[in-house]
Amino acid sequence: MSISATFDQLLRGGRVICPASSIDGIRDVAIRNGKIAAVQPDILPTSAREVIDVTGKLVLPGLIDTHAHVYQYVTGRFGMNADMVGVQSGVTTLVDQGGASCMTLPGFRHFVAEPAKSRVYAFLSAYLVGGLEGHYYPQLYSPDGVDIDATVKAASANSDLVRGIKAHAEIGGFARWGIRVIEMAAEIGRRTDLPVYVHFGQLWGLPESGTNGEDVDTILQRVIPLLREGDVLAHPFTRHPGGFVNREGEVHPVIQAALDRGLKVDVGHGSHFSYRLAKKALAAGIVPTTLGADIHGYNTHVPAPAGTPEQHEDDENHPFAGQAKFSLVQAMSSMLALGLTLEQVVPMVTSNPAQMLGRADEIGALRVGREADVSVITQQTGRFILRDNEKNEVIAERLLQPAFCLRAGTRYDAVASILPQAVAA
Repeated sequence: MSISATFDQLLRGGRVICPASSIDGIRDVAIRNGKIAAVQPDILPTSAREVIDVTGKLVLPGLIDTHAHVYQYVTGRFGMNADMVGVQSGVTTLVDQGGASCMTLPGFRHFVAEPAKSRVYAFLSAYLVGGLEGHYYPQLYSPDGVDIDATVKAASANSDLVRGIKAHAEIGGFARWGIRVIEMAAEIGRRTDLPVYVHFGQLWGLPESGTNGEDVDTILQRVIPLLREGDVLAHPFTRHPGGFVNREGEVHPVIQAALDRGLKVDVGHGSHFSYRLAKKALAAGIVPTTLGADIHGYNTHVPAPAGTPEQHEDDENHPFAGQAKFSLVQAMSSMLALGLTLEQVVPMVTSNPAQMLGRADEIGALRVGREADVSVITQQTGRFILRDNEKNEVIAERLLQPAFCLRAGTRYDAVASILPQAVAA
């Protein structure tokens, strides 16, 4: 260590992958005053006050989770602690999907985004109620519960925080109200010039009157024409009806056409994810643009606030039910186990979401002068079991696990209680 050290920290000897900078190789990353100061081979260890040996590890731009639920307490049992899902899980940036609405956004800013050590953005709910109790009560999500003008105003006045709009296109809602809510969400997206992130795959149970003439397999082809370049189709690999794979087991032909005109795809892993259907979609050439973990209080073990529902009536089969422990890095391992390469997966959690957020000039890359948001990940080789909520299993020959991250140069070890442990095959 030099008394006149040039750098505060030096991450030395790791494999640096930064798609935005076309870097993939052994590099050292130097940090000064919370910012990236150098990314190059063989920086002298004596030039830094602290040298961190990351030999054998992956050194990535700070991971971006495009599908978080972190409006803690306000969304009841659904909302997680932001830093548990974020920096304590090796993730530097979170995008809360629909927790806040135009009515509750000030609270989200003050009580979640501002105090969090993680960087937090919001995709504002198209609905006045936002994500209360994880959309547990479908009657709150009708067209009468949408105020286009108020939502546009809130999003536009908070553009530093609000980077998109969240909506749902699924058979439970369509059976109740038809397509009107999605039309309204699309209008909010157009008027704010923000991407609309659309949940596909059944979320709510059907009303007593049944489908009311709606067909789950026509929802995609009716909704996609309402969407614009940059809008996001979520949950492509959902195990629930209404996703990318129809009831005949075929990938909807409208998906490729949608991608060709600039729509994006976000995995939204979580409870909905199915290895069986993911294999079909990937075989059809549907490679996701971004990868969100979709962790929430119904699919991992965290203490429920007093008075919130203990469980759903049909807990085993309910769409919210899920495995107890997973993370964004575990979702990356899922993608690798499905045959995607590391070079395909890393952009899904770095440069691609930065572009989706309209923040590619600030995050998603290890570039000199930027805030030092860095994720360091370990790689284990062997045979590991990964399991989805259909009880399907795949064998992963490479398992990724977070070691620590730097958020603006401050180190946070991956100590979150929700992180899964490796299960050997």
